Order: sequence, then structure tokens, then C-alpha cells
Amino acid sequence: MDRILIRGGRPLNGAIQISGSKNAALPLMAAALLTSEPLRLSNLPRLADIASMRQLLAGLGAEVAEVQPAAGEQGQVLEIQASHVASQRAPYDLVRKMRASVLVLGPLLARFGQAEVSLPGGCAIGTRPVDLHLSAMEAMGAEIAIESGYIHASAPKGLTGAEVVFPTISVGATENAMMAAALAQGESRLVNAAREPEISDLAVCLRAMGAEIEGEGSEIITIRGCGSLQGASHPVIADRIEAGTFLMAAAITDGELRLVGAQAAHLERPIAVLRQAGVTVEESDGTLLARRRNGRLRGSDVMTEAFPGFATDLQAQFMALMTTAEGASMITETIFENRFMHVPELIRMGADITIHGASALVRGERRLTGAEVMATDLRASVCLVLAGLAAEGETVINRIYHLDRGYERIEAKLAACGAEIERLTS
Repeated sequence: MDRILIRGGRPLNGAIQISGSKNAALPLMAAALLTSEPLRLSNLPRLADIASMRQLLAGLGAEVAEVQPAAGEQGQVLEIQASHVASQRAPYDLVRKMRASVLVLGPLLARFGQAEVSLPGGCAIGTRPVDLHLSAMEAMGAEIAIESGYIHASAPKGLTGAEVVFPTISVGATENAMMAAALAQGESRLVNAAREPEISDLAVCLRAMGAEIEGEGSEIITIRGCGSLQGASHPVIADRIEAGTFLMAAAITDGELRLVGAQAAHLERPIAVLRQAGVTVEESDGTLLARRRNGRLRGSDVMTEAFPGFATDLQAQFMALMTTAEGASMITETIFENRFMHVPELIRMGADITIHGASALVRGERRLTGAEVMATDLRASVCLVLAGLAAEGETVINRIYHLDRGYERIEAKLAACGAEIERLTS
């Protein structure tokens, strides 16, 4: 099993191209099931989760081909054509690898009148049930049954537009409902919808395919269903979580990084918190420049919230940053119940952290010390990379397959900016 070795203490300096957003790309790939015409997606990151979704779509019968980027296109470019979908069944072997596989439920149900999708089960950072996905489909007229670990959904006469009120905000359920409503008969209103940039990106793509959608980015999204959708070309937005991670990498190493393609509008709350902690963040021509202001960082408090609040996917990285700040920080996690699994590993590196229920009290240390640690989930793994970059001596991170799910070529990107980092292949 591969590991990552980091020799810390080297400031990062240089430019990093931010990859396309994994969390935006996955629902966009699922949206290809809504039409028989080709959907061309550019700026896709090369990640394990993208490969898993590609495998799932191919297993359903869609043709998925990588093509050469055209002028102006970046990243991986895929053309997906679902004109001969032979199966509406998403099997356990694929769904268990990636919870986002449940996003095929809405498109399959809306277009074919039936879908059979394995329950994704639990997750290291929380249970994340699919109840909200199912209640949205039921509101549009679907019949749902759970049998032998599978969701069996049917709507033989098609889905009907409805008002769907989410009791809690869910990005995945909002995306599934948007895709299902795009082919439903009549108008749907999604109330208490997620407002993340990835939701807006999906809306832009669905509109290019012929859907009638308005209100994305607000609490109410309105979709008027169409009889059919067409093919389109769509570039995936930049990954705001990767960008936020590298903002913190610049700060924790006392370096200076230019993040090309990063969007400040997608990171307003994290940038505000970083500035409060003593990080300079400047925006210019689609680039963010980050560096530490003067001396040590200041301890700052943060609470994770749905967008536009501080993203839970940046909580672990911010905790690593605060371990080197002056003073204390209180970090409160409100989204997932088990998202402090990185704390014991940071403590192995000399961090002073005490957990109180859903909050972690971090007392900043002047320096972390390299150690052998273990990644427990995607964001925990990159949190340990940040800690290793700042630590004295060598850090070895085990179970980095988590990292490969969400960060494209991270070793190469960091090494190009001065990090001493390498992948150790077993």
C-alpha cells in the first residue's frame, strides 16, 4: 500500500493550477443519463472518484470516452453518451466505493421510470443517510421500496413536478432532485435547497441541456420539467476545497502561493477566517495569492456550516493550521458527527488538542514534529499533509488511497513549489 513521505520545514513558493471540482464533476457525470445525446465535460480532475463514476456509467450501458481537449478546454475531457442504457441497476460493488453513486437515482428514475441503486451504507465521517433523496423522489410520485440492501424506485407513468421541502440542507439530495425534476411533468420547487457553487454549476449545465431552472444559489430552486433534454458541452468549475487547502498550505509553511483559477466568491467565509488569523489573501485576474502576514498566526475560532458558511471539507486542514498558531482556537463541527478522526494523528505530531463533544480546543504550538501517521478519510489525509509540511523532521502518511480520491497530483503540485515530498510505493 502506497505511503507519502514528507520532510517538513520548507516554505512553499510558486504557482498552482487548481483542478476541476470533484464534488461538481460527479453530479454532472450522472446528469449525462438524462439524455440520449452526448454530454461533453471538460476540466474534470483525474481522481479515483471520477474513475469510479465513469465505471458505474459504463456498467449501466453509457459510452464514456476520453477525448482531446479543444481550444480553451482544460483538464480531462470526457464525452458521455447514454443512448443505449441497458441497465438501471447500480450495484453494491461500485456504490460502496463512492457514496456519490446514489446520484444516478434521480436521472435513471426520471428518464426510464425505474432505478435500482444499492444503499451506500455508512462512512468514516458519519452515517449520511439517503432519506432526503428518497423523500424527494416520493414527493414527485415515485414508489420506493428498500429490499436486500437496494433502493427500488419506480414511476412507470413518469415523475410529476412537486414542492419538495428539505428538513435539513443536503447537497446530494438537492442535486438528485434537480436532475429528476428536469424531466418531470410540470413545475417543481425545492425549498431549503443547498446553495453550494456545485449546485449552481449543475444548474448551468442542465440549462445548457435545455432544462428550465432558476433560483440556484438561493434557498428556493424552481425547475419546469421538459419532455427531453439535449446534449451540451460544459466546463467544470474549479475545486474550492483544493483551493482552500492550498491557501492554508501557504500559511502553515510561511510561504507564498498563487492559486490559478481559484474563485474568491466560492471561499468568502474561509478567506475571512484566514485573514482574521493573520493570512494575506489577494485576488487578481482569476488568481488568489496567499501568504502569512507577519510573524506567527493567531488562534481563531470557526464553526462549520452549509455554504456560504465555513465548509466542513476544510475543517481538518484549518485545524492543522491552528496547531501552529499563537493562542487557542475553538473548532466546532456541525455537519458530520465523526469528523475529528484526524485529531489523534495530529497529537502524535505534537499538537495540543482536546475534544469537547462537537468542538475541539486547539492550543497552538510553535512547531510540530514529524511522525508516522494514518489517514482516516479524504480531508483528514490532506490535513496530515499540511501538518507534515510544517513539521520538523520526517512524516510518513499511511493509507493515502483516501487522498487519491480528492486531490489530483498533489505531490507534484507541492514539490513544484519547494516541498520535499514523495510517494513510497510498496
